Amino acid sequence: MKIRAFRIGFIGALGVLLALMLGGIVSELGTVILYVALALFLALGLDPIVSWMQRRGLPRWAAILIVFAVVIGLFVGLIAMIVPIVVRETTNVIEDWPAIVENAKNSDLVVWLNNLSGTGHAIEEAIEAAGKWLADPANLGSLGGGILAVGAGIAGGFTGATIVLILTLYFLASLDSMKRYAARFVPASSRAGYRDVSEEITGSVGRYVMGQVSLAAVNGVLSLIYLSIIGAPAPILLAFIAFLFSLVPLVGTLSGAVIISLICLAAGPYTALAAAIYYLVYMQVEAYVLSPRIMNRAVAVPGALVVIAAVAGGTLGGVLGALVAIPVAASLIIIVQKVVFPRQDSI
Repeated sequence: MKIRAFRIGFIGALGVLLALMLGGIVSELGTVILYVALALFLALGLDPIVSWMQRRGLPRWAAILIVFAVVIGLFVGLIAMIVPIVVRETTNVIEDWPAIVENAKNSDLVVWLNNLSGTGHAIEEAIEAAGKWLADPANLGSLGGGILAVGAGIAGGFTGATIVLILTLYFLASLDSMKRYAARFVPASSRAGYRDVSEEITGSVGRYVMGQVSLAAVNGVLSLIYLSIIGAPAPILLAFIAFLFSLVPLVGTLSGAVIISLICLAAGPYTALAAAIYYLVYMQVEAYVLSPRIMNRAVAVPGALVVIAAVAGGTLGGVLGALVAIPVAASLIIIVQKVVFPRQDSI
C-alpha cells in the first residue's frame, strides 16, 4: 500500500488552518456570543411568567408585551433613580472635599494609623504623595485616559443592555418555534422523549433565573430598609448594588456586602460596622433559610455540585459563566436521569 505523505500532511495542515480560523472567528465574535447567550438565558427565565399568563387565558403575544413592558419599566425606573443619586453624591463630594479631608485627618481611624507609623504623620505624607502624583502631567494624562475608558465602558454597557433586551424579546417571542426546529434534528422515533427532556431543561433554567432574581430582590429590599435606618450614604444606590451582586451565586452577596460596608465608612466607622454585622447575619439567613426554600424548588442540584459548578463556571466564563453554571449542571443531571440511566438499564 502506497502512503501519500504529502497529501496527508497537506490535508492535515488545512485542517489546522481551518481550526485556527474558526477559533479566531469565535474570538472576534465573543461579545456577540455573550449577548446571545445572556439574552437566551433571560428569555428562558421570563418564559415561565409568559406561560403562566397563557394558562390564564392571555394570548402569547399579549403576555410577552406585558412582561417586557414591566421589565423595561423596571430597567428605566432604576436608571432614573440611580443616575441622579450618583450625580448628586459626586457633586457633594467635589463641593465638600476640603471638609471631608479635614474630617478624615481628625478621625479616630487616622489618629490610630498615625500612631502606628514611626513619624506620626502617615496620612499627611500619603496625601502629599498623592498630590505630587497628580501634579505630574504624565500621570494626569494616564488618569484622563482611564476616565475616558470608564466612560466608554459605561456607554458600551448601555448599548449592550439595549441589544440584550431586543434579543430577549425576539427569543421570547420565537421560543416555541426554536424548540420545534431543534426537535427536527432528532430522529422521529426519539422526538417525543427529546421534547420531554428539553421542556424539563428549559423549565429548570427558567425556575432558576426566577429564584435567583427573587433572592436578589429580597436582599435589595432588606438592604434598602436597613441602610436607611442606620443612615448609610445613598441607601437606594447601595441597595441596588446589593441587588446586582446577589444575582451572582455563592460569592455575589459577599462581594456586595464588602463593597457596601466600605462605602459606609464615609458615614463613619460605626455605620460601616453596623452594615458589616447586618450582612454577616443576612448571609447566614440566606444560606440556611432563604436559598434552600427558594432554590430547591427551582433546581434539584446537590450542594457540592452547586459549589463546583459555580467555581468552574466563574473560572471559564467570568460572571456570565457563574450565572449559567448551576442551570447547566441541573440540565446535565436531567439528561443523565432521563436519557443515560434508562438507556443503561435497558441493556
